[in-house]
Amino acid sequence: MKRITYLICFMVSALSLKAQQRPQYTQYIFNNYLLNPALSGIENYTDVKMGFRKQWAGIENAPKTSFITANWKLGDDYLWKNALSLAEPNEDPMSRNYMQNYTASPPHHGLGLVAVYDQQGPISRLDVGLTYAYHLKLAGALNLSLGVSAGMSRVGLDVDALTFEDTFQIDPAVKDIRSQLKPDLGIGFWLYGARFFAGASMQQVIPQKLSFTSDANYNLGKEVPHFFITAGYKLFLDDEINLVPSIMVKKVSPTPLSIDMNLKMSIKDRFWVGGSYRRDDSFSAMAGVNISKLLNLTYAYDFTTSDLNKVSNGSHEIVLGLQLNNVYEVFSGQKMW
Repeated sequence: MKRITYLICFMVSALSLKAQQRPQYTQYIFNNYLLNPALSGIENYTDVKMGFRKQWAGIENAPKTSFITANWKLGDDYLWKNALSLAEPNEDPMSRNYMQNYTASPPHHGLGLVAVYDQQGPISRLDVGLTYAYHLKLAGALNLSLGVSAGMSRVGLDVDALTFEDTFQIDPAVKDIRSQLKPDLGIGFWLYGARFFAGASMQQVIPQKLSFTSDANYNLGKEVPHFFITAGYKLFLDDEINLVPSIMVKKVSPTPLSIDMNLKMSIKDRFWVGGSYRRDDSFSAMAGVNISKLLNLTYAYDFTTSDLNKVSNGSHEIVLGLQLNNVYEVFSGQKMW
């Protein structure tokens, strides 16, 4: 009996100690707010994203992630041709001319909320938090935003999803397995201008121990900080097509450093396609369309390059975006890059 209990607790502790505890995303380049609270209020409308990711399709009990995010600026101030303004009539806000006349956003506050539900077999995690950011005006075309997120995380194990021989069903230690509710804190900064962005963030700032049973011998789990550093730059091929190469470095101790290299191509500010390479893990293909000034839709497929490709059919990720209270009728989200 105790051997089975030990295996359960070891499985949970191993997940806590050795693996990335937060969900993995491919389309964060379309919604960096998921990883960095400093993007709260960066647009001139309420930016809502709803997404679903099915990782390693074909593998039973593989991770599945659902999320919803929303963030918005406070106040009505905006300056001509800046991060919060509308382009002039008949002018593409992604055009060279718009970028050349771009001015920094006025100082302002941003708020937001994030809810993420991640499930891996019998183990589930729910993260809910509020975010705040303040956007500083550093120079004529440069802004720096500082952000913080605060909320709660619930990590649980569904004992009913585990199967044992009948004799093990009465094991008191197994019945004692319980969910964990922990405070959560994140911080970040975001430096941005007309054609570039750079930022860094940290999730799970507060170290937390995970105690799934009353037996201290098995309570080895803990939450560890997640670090993200990212940067990108916009290049114009012509007046209707631009490229945005970007990179993200992620560190979750004690796993190896993760490096993503991305390339996004936008066409007429209406369609975009892209690709991503995650070292020793996957290649990804992405595409999206701005359906209207209210609605956009994006999709990504990951081709697994690790040994999991022998049993996995890859990963799917779809995101629906809404641009609410879009009084200036901005057509494209994240129009700065």
